[in-house]
Amino acid sequence: MPEVITRFGSLDDYAKGGVEIIDDDPRNYVFSNVLEVAANSAPYERVAVGINFEYVIEATRAEGVSPWYTCAHDEFVLCMDGEVEVHLVKLSDPARHVDPEHDGAVSMAEAIPDGRKMGRVVLRRGHQALLPVGAAYRFHADRPGVILLQTIVGDVTVQKWADICQTQAA
Repeated sequence: MPEVITRFGSLDDYAKGGVEIIDDDPRNYVFSNVLEVAANSAPYERVAVGINFEYVIEATRAEGVSPWYTCAHDEFVLCMDGEVEVHLVKLSDPARHVDPEHDGAVSMAEAIPDGRKMGRVVLRRGHQALLPVGAAYRFHADRPGVILLQTIVGDVTVQKWADICQTQAA
């Protein structure tokens, strides 16, 4: 059996990867590298890298302090590289910030949302956290890192498939 070597990428050191089509039509497959997407994105730009019906995985470059976000449903965040703090506030009036029928995260205008501080979570590579409904959250990273967000397509989801997807081996 051949030896398999696992290589963990980072924002500073990743292999582009690719798609090798054996016996099929390349139009049936797409490939994007979340580290490359984050490396070429603005801080906290939430770029869709995977989508299944209304659900989406967003690759995000974590750098500095993000805006506050909230959502009418639970979301998850996974740290792929670096160290990222998640600050959480239980909103005093969640309906004031987002319609319960509205899908996806929304960016909040407030510098500090009105509500009770819930605390913070420190994420490192492989750590994940729940971003609960009824809460506001923001991210903070002293050095550039990468997070993936699992959510529903919404106002802050950036879709630039033609720029990030590879449909055949390069």
